[in-house]
Amino acid sequence: MKKPNDEGATPAKDEWSTRHSVLRSAQRTAALVNALNAPSALGTEEPAPAANTVISTVEAVLREYGEKAPLDVSAADVTEMRAVAALLREVFAAADTDAAAVRLNRLLAEGCGPVRLTAHGGGTPWHIHLDGHDDAPWAEWFLASSCMALAVLVWDRQRPPGGLCASPSCANVYVTGGSGTPRRYCSPRCATRERVAGHRRAKERLTEGG
Repeated sequence: MKKPNDEGATPAKDEWSTRHSVLRSAQRTAALVNALNAPSALGTEEPAPAANTVISTVEAVLREYGEKAPLDVSAADVTEMRAVAALLREVFAAADTDAAAVRLNRLLAEGCGPVRLTAHGGGTPWHIHLDGHDDAPWAEWFLASSCMALAVLVWDRQRPPGGLCASPSCANVYVTGGSGTPRRYCSPRCATRERVAGHRRAKERLTEGG
């Protein structure tokens, strides 16, 4: 969490812990990577969205995951956060747990500060940060908080923290579940679209061979 509650009151511990759990923080990371994702992730030549559009989208994600106004995300912040998103995307793209751990170790060593505890001046319960200070730039906070959440997921689950959507028409990343069949798609919508497309291709092959 970057900023304290703007009403000046410390939220109830259970409420705060739910809103800022490791899983919730990792899901926020995926949402921000997707919001900041450039068209180049799909190998297309489409122009990137206008800066104001991306700022609005990023701020909407931050509010959804508990950050309080005023957020004041600037165009320069978006540029720096996009560079961070590209680095974090490599973690989601890791083929296995070892590769994810290696990439996270590199980011933790090169981009994160020492572990510290903060309560944001009494505005939140005490919690761990890896950025330099409570007013660190958005990009620094994004990298540090994301690396911490993804690293804890690797530690806890002993599996990659997420993946890339298997749909060729989607460039989104997602956070994996704790157990069960490995997830392949970022959303039910992508899974349904690819399932329908697969059935259509199979039907066409049967028709052509028939």
